[in-house]
Amino acid sequence: MTNSIPLSKVKYYCLEGRNVFISGGATGIGKSLVEDFAKQGSVVGFVDIATKEGQALADDLNERGHQVEFTQCDITKTQNYQAVIQDFIDRNGPCKALLNNAANDTRHGWSDVTPEQFNNIISVNLKHSFFAIQTVLPGMIDSGGGSIINFGSSSWYVGSQNLPVYGTSKAGVHGMTRCFATDLGKHDIRVNTIVPGWIMTQRQLDLWVDEKAEETLDQNQRLAGRVLPEDVSALSLFLASDQSRMCSAQNFIVDAGWI
Repeated sequence: MTNSIPLSKVKYYCLEGRNVFISGGATGIGKSLVEDFAKQGSVVGFVDIATKEGQALADDLNERGHQVEFTQCDITKTQNYQAVIQDFIDRNGPCKALLNNAANDTRHGWSDVTPEQFNNIISVNLKHSFFAIQTVLPGMIDSGGGSIINFGSSSWYVGSQNLPVYGTSKAGVHGMTRCFATDLGKHDIRVNTIVPGWIMTQRQLDLWVDEKAEETLDQNQRLAGRVLPEDVSALSLFLASDQSRMCSAQNFIVDAGWI
């Protein structure tokens, strides 16, 4: 089942010329984020390990007159990742919106997880967000504020199977958001978590959405249809814009009413 009504995007004029940085922007939700912020007139920097897809996206948007910069980067290499963000800031000015979207939800059984695998899952899904925030904050504070959007997951709410470390990392995102929101509110910096449900990205469709999964969605969602990447990016635009000026330390769930 697909959604029959196309999503109409709102224009946020305050996002024009605003520097935005996104992790995991080459495919899925991240691709929708890059496209939608670019269309708002933002200066968009994004990273991904998928070089071909990331560069193709940046080239396409730039050819259409947008301002997009792509850098191939492994976000688990913290110093390298921070250097990429700082380079974007040095060339374009302070980052006014940071979207910590990158994640990896590869299934894993609890009995098979090694310490190395545990650390890698935490790095991809939680650690990179902390150090990205640390990197953008000096400029964000000096420039008078901004918005940080972390990405959680509904998986640990509903108790998804074969995702124990992923669920642990995503639950940690919520604590990180609220603590940063407390520390940064005095600087007019908002920190929120978007909690996607089961989003119909190509990865999900290819790997896990079968007939049984469709039945599960129909049984648990209060709204008909399927949650798409653009449903998440639409909320992200609002949270990055001045229209959300009094929203902080919150979880915004996009799951068609499952939780």
